[in-house]
Amino acid sequence: MSEADILAILARLVAHDTTSRNSNLDLITEVEAMLAVHGVSSRRVPSEDATKSSLIATIGPAHVPGIVLSAHLDTVPVDGQAWTGDPFTLRRQGERVLGRGVTDMKGFAAVCLAAVPEMLAKPLSRPLHICLTYDEEVGCLATPALIAALLQDVAPPLACIVGEPTEMGVVIGHKGKRALDIVVEGTPGHSSLAPRFVNAVEYAARLGSAVQLLARRLEREGTRDALYDVPHSTAHVGSLHGGSALNMVPEQATLALEVRVIAADNARALLQEIEEFATGVLLPEMQAVAPVARIHINATIDYPPLETPEDSDVVAFAKRLAGRNSVSKVAYGTEGGRFSAAGIPTVVVGPGSIADAHQPDESIAIAELVSSRAFISRLIADCR
Repeated sequence: MSEADILAILARLVAHDTTSRNSNLDLITEVEAMLAVHGVSSRRVPSEDATKSSLIATIGPAHVPGIVLSAHLDTVPVDGQAWTGDPFTLRRQGERVLGRGVTDMKGFAAVCLAAVPEMLAKPLSRPLHICLTYDEEVGCLATPALIAALLQDVAPPLACIVGEPTEMGVVIGHKGKRALDIVVEGTPGHSSLAPRFVNAVEYAARLGSAVQLLARRLEREGTRDALYDVPHSTAHVGSLHGGSALNMVPEQATLALEVRVIAADNARALLQEIEEFATGVLLPEMQAVAPVARIHINATIDYPPLETPEDSDVVAFAKRLAGRNSVSKVAYGTEGGRFSAAGIPTVVVGPGSIADAHQPDESIAIAELVSSRAFISRLIADCR
């Protein structure tokens, strides 16, 4: 598994625009072909609308408990970003390579795929399961179906390694996330008669203020976990839209909000406070003015936190492979929480820095890919 092999495969992965809104089937077909060259079969796990698919490839004896190597192939958009070159053409710049997804997280996927010949060179006594997913960036949506399909075919895995960017540090926890889209429907009218109508923007703003109060309470008195850079759960309003003209009472407003929780907190319970304020306080006020007023609440993202005990076998295993003595936790989410919830001990270890993810001219140090290669090589040796 040479550096050149990794970069060649990474270039092929980056060449496909797998922004979450797009189909990823062309890339899945190409990855299937990469595996087939080495005689490795794979299984698709399609989305409900069949426009996307995850992929599972097992190398080694499927009836023996093995190790999952998890990566997502979808990326965030490049819209509005000031790239200095084509985001979907891998470019080398000194000791780094640039392209959408190189850090988050096609780099790790490329390392795993480049390692397939090494996995096959000598028989594995413990299997390795390469699991590639879609729609991680919009809520880890593909992972439950992939896990179910995997567990149908193989012995329950001993561990899962999620290759999100950690600069090859061992991450044992991340926050969970639940997000809501709320649509407030008021009644329109001329602003000179404003008291006769239900101002959707004003009520949406009051919901936003309730989220802010929740955020301040969590910051002031919430449960703490010192391994996080922000050591408590958080609440946040991401967008608020409504209204068209100053002299018109706005009929509709939309609000997007989220909570990110440490394992000690319950995301649904925290957002239940907001939902009860919306339906139990604001909605009666609105309908007292106009019975047709409504508040619609839709959960858009909901994935669990990851909380792997520091003294667990999977952590000792990952630390040995990574050559690290310390562990950390991260505020961003991964598919690790879903693997852990399915009973698979999970850690996050991968090349690159999260600071480079989602950025224009997204890049990764080649040295990080080389470190990941060494990690996977040690894993392969351990599985023989």
